[in-house]
Amino acid sequence: MTAMPAREQDPAQALTAIVMMLTACALLAGTTLIAKTLGPVGSGTDALHPLQVTAGRFTFAAMALLPFILWHRPPFRGAAWGNHAMRVCFGWAGVSCLFAAASMMRLADATAISFLNPIVAMILAIPLLGEKVGPWRWGAAGIAFAGAVVLSEPGSGAIQLAALIALLAAFFMGAEAILIKKLSDSEPPLRILAINNLAGMVLALTAASFVWRWPTPDQWLLLVALGFTMVSVQALFIQALRRGDASFIMPFFYTTLIFAAFYDFITFGEIPTLAAWTGAGLIIAGALVVAWRERVVRARQAQNAKRPGAGPGLS
Repeated sequence: MTAMPAREQDPAQALTAIVMMLTACALLAGTTLIAKTLGPVGSGTDALHPLQVTAGRFTFAAMALLPFILWHRPPFRGAAWGNHAMRVCFGWAGVSCLFAAASMMRLADATAISFLNPIVAMILAIPLLGEKVGPWRWGAAGIAFAGAVVLSEPGSGAIQLAALIALLAAFFMGAEAILIKKLSDSEPPLRILAINNLAGMVLALTAASFVWRWPTPDQWLLLVALGFTMVSVQALFIQALRRGDASFIMPFFYTTLIFAAFYDFITFGEIPTLAAWTGAGLIIAGALVVAWRERVVRARQAQNAKRPGAGPGLS
């Protein structure tokens, strides 16, 4: 895949992109806060199962998207249904694990561990996309996974279980990212979004039916807010990337961690430990190095494509 040349950044567009990304991050952190509020920490004995929370996310997100789907009527003929099905399954599993982890540990910790998903995507791209990974990115992966070990705070069984679930979330989201990459190369964005949320709704409701308990009126409101918030996050994220280069905008994505820590503090009085900040810092550093090296490799591949006989470099 050839890298696109860097475009000149218009200051007004760049500022708009930053504001959109920061808003998306604030809302994304809000979704984990809603999940935690609906869980045992926030609801006590009236807690909803994480599978129910995931069902609310997909169902009300699909309802929010339905008017756009009916208006634009994206064509579904010719869709890569196998890749869509795998993407939906991985996305559902990733969201369910993230919500489960958020209900058991500090939001900042669960968020930080979920940031391992680009590292997982990098590793999965080797067998699935045939990509080559060099020492820079392997080193970054090692740093990020060391951060996850620090974050898990060995010695605390409860934290370790929650951290393991968060690691599973990162794995599933990384696998989903690979499939999104494959789908986005050949399919329109609205069709990808529509299939994901509509099929995800069916899968999530089916899974939730086995653990269903009737939500309270307040919980219904939170579930509706969760679904509509996720659609807003997706829309803001796409618009931010349309207004600014990914290499310029994506580092702001990690402010999600700050928002999560702030929400956790003001809502539940949770204060991240030194180990939590250290682990999160290592994970973010590893993810940023991976993103930087990917940009370098793609730029090198673009240059090599113009020189017959030049071989690709490793990172």
